[in-house]
Amino acid sequence: MAFHRFKALETVLSRTPVNVIMPSNKLSEIFGANVFGIDAMREYLTEDAFKSVLSAIQEGTRIDRKVADPIASAMKSWASTKGATHYTHWFQPLTGTTAEKHDAFFEPTEGGRAIERFGGAQLVQQEPDASSFPNGGIRNTFEARGYTAWDPTSPAFVIGTTLCIPTIFVAYTGEALDYKTPLLKALSALDKAAVDVCQYFDKNVTKVTATLGWEQEYFLIDEALYNARPDLVMTGRTLFGHSSAKGQQLEDHYFGSIPERAAAFMRDYEVECLKLGIPVKTRHNEVAPNQFECAPVFEECNLAVDHNQLLMDVMDKVARRHNFRCLVHEKPFAGVNGSGKHNNWSLGTDTGKNLLSPGKTPKTNLKFLTFFVNTVKAVHDNADLMRASIASANNDHRLGANEAPPAIMSVFLGSQLSSVLDDLEAKVKSGKMSPDEKTALKLGIGKIPDILLDNTDRNRTSPFAFTGNKFEFRAVGSSANCAGPMTVLNAIVADQLILFKKDVDSLIAKDVEKDEAIFQVLRKYIVESKKIRFEGNGYGEEWVKEAEKRGLSNIKTTPQALGAFVSKQTMSLFERHNIMSEREQHARYDIYLETYTKKIQIESRIMADLAMSHIIPTAIKYQSSLIENVRGLKEIMSEADFKKSGQIQLAMISEISDHINIIKTKVYEMTEARKKANAISDVKKQAIDYCDKVKSYFDIIRYHVDKLELLIDDENWPLPKYRELLFTK
Repeated sequence: MAFHRFKALETVLSRTPVNVIMPSNKLSEIFGANVFGIDAMREYLTEDAFKSVLSAIQEGTRIDRKVADPIASAMKSWASTKGATHYTHWFQPLTGTTAEKHDAFFEPTEGGRAIERFGGAQLVQQEPDASSFPNGGIRNTFEARGYTAWDPTSPAFVIGTTLCIPTIFVAYTGEALDYKTPLLKALSALDKAAVDVCQYFDKNVTKVTATLGWEQEYFLIDEALYNARPDLVMTGRTLFGHSSAKGQQLEDHYFGSIPERAAAFMRDYEVECLKLGIPVKTRHNEVAPNQFECAPVFEECNLAVDHNQLLMDVMDKVARRHNFRCLVHEKPFAGVNGSGKHNNWSLGTDTGKNLLSPGKTPKTNLKFLTFFVNTVKAVHDNADLMRASIASANNDHRLGANEAPPAIMSVFLGSQLSSVLDDLEAKVKSGKMSPDEKTALKLGIGKIPDILLDNTDRNRTSPFAFTGNKFEFRAVGSSANCAGPMTVLNAIVADQLILFKKDVDSLIAKDVEKDEAIFQVLRKYIVESKKIRFEGNGYGEEWVKEAEKRGLSNIKTTPQALGAFVSKQTMSLFERHNIMSEREQHARYDIYLETYTKKIQIESRIMADLAMSHIIPTAIKYQSSLIENVRGLKEIMSEADFKKSGQIQLAMISEISDHINIIKTKVYEMTEARKKANAISDVKKQAIDYCDKVKSYFDIIRYHVDKLELLIDDENWPLPKYRELLFTK
């Protein structure tokens, strides 16, 4: 066995579960312990400061600078009781991860002394270097200044000895350089549009909040084996590896008994999450071996996004304590289930109602149908933008791979709810409805709660499915920042609700009764968006053919999908709601293309290095031992006996040579293709070239490397195999 692989397995076998000491038997007692939440603010802030922060959280008002100093002082006092000595503005640049620059509360004074200080100016704003973060050409290297600004709607928290303050991140000239800023603007636009529509049904509604409940899938791999796989270390996925004889085909891992080491890790990170106010509630084994999932209780969308980013960071740190590595790549292993991050989205009012949950009266259900149908219409009209929002080099490996929603955007409603819409389409005709039609329609609508209770199902193959009182955007990748797809979803629904109100009001102005006007507009939307509704198997080839007949897009690669971000439709959408300017949209488009190119470039380089420096030398060495064996057989055997037994070794020698030659040839061709792609200056053309002409070699090279894995002595193979990576407890 190759030395490093032997040492890795030896280390794994010596592992003992890490004992986790629970701080309390009641998890509720530690929830939010390290968060400067409402209770902490009420205790530490003055009455005026507390009211100012509460107003900012609940109503989106600005915090007056004159109360920033007492807020900062109180925040520091609270953080100091938690052991904090530093503070940082915690933000989400377009790298896809989080960023932080730590500054000490410590400040020198005259006479060689020092004090602990943290003022309003430090709380509200910082100036990190903006030039070293992705900016899409918005900033030049010599124009390094950027600003982080406090987001009071997401509470500060303490990790270790650092007070972390969630912030937005913008360029010196004001353009957003992060995920949070556009999300906050999209949420604001949705709030206003949804409140206006709610006024048709309930005049008491003054605020509508988008909620999000994500489900995070991930793999746990022993750290020693992880470190023995350069491809995992550098790219997050295995570029080579023959399928294990046993994978997930017995379906015995899903919801099975959680392995002891994994359970210890889960208990540990759950405690850390609860202290940070992340309401993690569910954990279970996922489909693939060593794959797991966790999910929280739903929260306000902006806070939920922050918590998901924080969770991934916590999981990574805690996994290392347990001698694991936590993989959130969408497809770390070929041939088994990949990982997603299902985004469960809904709308709630300040009167305590879920707008996507039907009630007991036709009026309540008409409100439900209004927001339900408008959401479907929004997705229909912006399907390509929805596809772009979940596009990445990682997610391309997963979408449509018989385990995840396909690249075709469709909406699943369930057969019974689809029938309700079909009835609405049939019964509501142009002009006024008769009394009988109105009665029949209201009776049908009144049955919606019972229909959802008894017949609503989940469709694992649908990228966007209604699941009773929420929509589940299943196509989001496991490593993605939820802010991207949530910005798009909230923006398109806001835009659609504005259009809906305009259409209804125009009918009311023509003396059409309000409810009847709503029915007429909803029917129109049902007809116009019908082609995106699909109740069948999204994995099947039949759906690909059917979707083509319907005129639905099937955009399979990221470079092509990202084009929707800079379409005239998208540009207009984001600009008219003040979510992003045209300049900001083009910048993000360039950043996403560059990120795609760089990821494929890194994978290509690692693949070439592994093939040429690890695989081929191992194959040649093993081939040499076979040649020596053949020579020995010739010496001791008669010619007749050698023809019988020696031919097997000769065939193996020849087969190994064939694989080596093909690998070497294809690696050379891939390297040359990469050089040509690197010379392209246009970011879109370069990304397409990497997709079509560089990435196209990956499967060919992998196929022949994986064949060598089956031929070469296990003791000599240089990389930990799938059976070791996926089945080590």
